[in-house]
Amino acid sequence: MQTLKRAFVCASLAAFTFVGYTQKVQAAMIGTDQIHAANVAHSDRARIHATLDRPEVVAQLERMGVTREDAQSRVAALSDEEAATLVSQIDSLPAGGDIVGALLLIFVVLLVTDILGLTKVFPFTRSRR
Repeated sequence: MQTLKRAFVCASLAAFTFVGYTQKVQAAMIGTDQIHAANVAHSDRARIHATLDRPEVVAQLERMGVTREDAQSRVAALSDEEAATLVSQIDSLPAGGDIVGALLLIFVVLLVTDILGLTKVFPFTRSRR
């Protein structure tokens, strides 16, 4: 009986000790502007991935030393604003022409993210130690 009382007291002390450490939860409505922004960001990334899947783009990137997987991972690392900027620049290109400009833009974006240390695609951006 004594051990039962001792166990009850220990359990009660533990319960009362941790009763003040409850987690607070806050719920809020999700606005339509947040949902719209998420949908736009998703469609921007899908558009960039579709552009990167084109055979002439893949061939040009491979000539520059960038694999398709590296380019796809770079696109995944882009912020929503960067993806929107890239899509707007892709949209402003003439239809059926100036693919070199698009590839140069993708190369610059990949180069900047490599210099910032977010990815490791180009070996010439790494410091030699």
